[in-house]
Amino acid sequence: MNCAWCEEKGAFETTSTVYWELPDGSRSIEITETPCIECPSCGMNYQTEETIEEIENHFMMIDTKKLEKSLTFADFLAVPKWLKKNYFNF
Repeated sequence: MNCAWCEEKGAFETTSTVYWELPDGSRSIEITETPCIECPSCGMNYQTEETIEEIENHFMMIDTKKLEKSLTFADFLAVPKWLKKNYFNF
């Protein structure tokens, strides 16, 4: 796989810890075991656009006030949704 940053071959899928600000800006949370791409050539560790969109859409459909300070990616996606879809995403 080619790295999106340096375009070198050798990037691979793994997981990492990310910190995400809540949509209302009140605080951030830690999301562990988040899917990412890691590049040994340039050292970048980043999420794909699909993963970013999945996280941001989920934030818009849940009650963020009840979120723990830290949770796994799977636990984050398991938080019950208030909405059927993200009505703010056009």
